[in-house]
Amino acid sequence: MAAIRTELGVCPQYDVLFSTLTVREHLLLYGSVKAPGWTKQQLNEQVSGALEDVDLSKHQYKPVGALSGGMKRRLSIAISFIGNSKTVVLDEPTSGVDPCSRRSIWDVLLKYKAGCTLIFTTHHLDEAEVLSDRIAILQRGQLRCCGSPSYLRETYGQGHSLTLIKKVC
Repeated sequence: MAAIRTELGVCPQYDVLFSTLTVREHLLLYGSVKAPGWTKQQLNEQVSGALEDVDLSKHQYKPVGALSGGMKRRLSIAISFIGNSKTVVLDEPTSGVDPCSRRSIWDVLLKYKAGCTLIFTTHHLDEAEVLSDRIAILQRGQLRCCGSPSYLRETYGQGHSLTLIKKVC
């Protein structure tokens, strides 16, 4: 378990945060759990880097209860990547955030994507297309198709259609 813990990061759909702890305290706590062998200096360097990466440095001493939904999601994402996780599982990383926060989360994920494997769920096809090298589409628990975004677009993409029906009262 110790080896797995150092390699794996998880960001659940619903934030696992404590409203009275500060942003920095969260990263220190989760960093300590993830890598108990780190020195205090190593831990502080990791926390400072994570704060920079998710643009929360200026909010690091705020209690989490005072943060916006987008900031909480960025903190949860930072927690999942702390310690240079090699594999990160994210469940709906942009769920419930405004479009600006959603885009900033994309930037964070694109930055981290280079050094690790990201596995995430989303209901947003544009998000999957921007962030993914491979996409698997599930319907009612069954795998329907899998491939690169360009392959899926070429194979299944027939454009968009909109049907409007006027209901007569």
